[in-house]
Amino acid sequence: MAVQSWEKYLEKNKPAPAPVPTNGKPKKQKGAFREWGDAILFAVVAATLIRWATFEAYTIPTPSMEHSLLVGDYLFVSKLHYGPRTPQTPLQVPLTHQTIWGTSIKSYSDAIQLTSHRLPGFSSVKNNDVVVFNVPTEAEHPADLRTNYIKRCIGIPGDVLTIVNGQVSVNGKPAKNYPEMQSSYFLQVPQYTDDIVGDFKKYGVVNYDDTEAGIPFGGVHPTYGPGYQVNMTPAAVAFFKQQPYVKGVIDLKTPPGQPEPGQQVFPNNPDAPYSQPLANPPFPTWNKDNYGPIQVPREGQTVQLTPQNTPLYQKIILRYEHNEGVELNANGVITQNGQPLTSYTFKQDYYFMMGDNRHNSLDSRFWGFVPEDHIVGKAVLIWLSVDPYGSFLHKIRWNRLFNLVN
Repeated sequence: MAVQSWEKYLEKNKPAPAPVPTNGKPKKQKGAFREWGDAILFAVVAATLIRWATFEAYTIPTPSMEHSLLVGDYLFVSKLHYGPRTPQTPLQVPLTHQTIWGTSIKSYSDAIQLTSHRLPGFSSVKNNDVVVFNVPTEAEHPADLRTNYIKRCIGIPGDVLTIVNGQVSVNGKPAKNYPEMQSSYFLQVPQYTDDIVGDFKKYGVVNYDDTEAGIPFGGVHPTYGPGYQVNMTPAAVAFFKQQPYVKGVIDLKTPPGQPEPGQQVFPNNPDAPYSQPLANPPFPTWNKDNYGPIQVPREGQTVQLTPQNTPLYQKIILRYEHNEGVELNANGVITQNGQPLTSYTFKQDYYFMMGDNRHNSLDSRFWGFVPEDHIVGKAVLIWLSVDPYGSFLHKIRWNRLFNLVN
């Protein structure tokens, strides 16, 4: 058997030289900084696409969904359920001033705003889904740059919704009441006791205006005397009714037929916060606990416009569906190119959203329907929860980690 020397073997099997470009100059190898730059660019693009099309992380900053979701919960929101949206952000950002219902506001010109499209998802928005959406009130921004809100979808397109003494009914059937839902109560407590502070913590009765401890403030109610105005779950209400230091638990629901104190409900104030309550509200007996019946608009549905129902639909016609030549005249009549509109066919679906903290939630009862093109995604998972008032050893709410959102 012939044996080659190691030198001859290497000479015979040495790799072919790199091809020489046509200009005769060898191709330069990428430097270390270029390699790192390309890797970072790829990571940024990949993360952006994942965030846009699949899942995005959000945090809960306000108590409008307590106790279903708590301040300090960190969520994953699925864009896959309803389908991701193409951007609506204008190519240019000049602002124009519009006068809407007597108030001058800044808004983006429709002429430079991109048409939004939604890619296919594997489900549609359903009753009781917990949904992230862009709040429809911020007319000074395009839809996808408005503040993100999270609420429970109470009414889907075509539903007829009614609230009687705080109980929601959809299409004539009582809606599901989740055990973690809250309402407002006044605890009559004649004398302060240390026990109540511990019991507040035990049942998650929190006042977020107290930035240090989160303990509800005591005070004297003009009707019910000394005590605490708090938001509580049904379980907490049942507990405090049994405590010897509590004289009484007063339900603070707004009675039927009584106007809402403070901010008026939609459409008696048709475009809060850009409008003032109407002098002659179309539904004077409506309030946050006694509301409707009201039908949620659906795509393709045609309604006859009357003086009473025009406030329900004027934001849809004047703003959300980008109709040309429409105005609201001094008599409260919607016109298009100077001619009164007597009927209207909706171009997209709408939804009615409410917070589970029913007396501490700015929602569809106050600013109306949420357009389909404002829907961001479905809240699916709590991956972290941080108690803003917890001690160092109890800062993480371990029992909430990796819980599904119901």
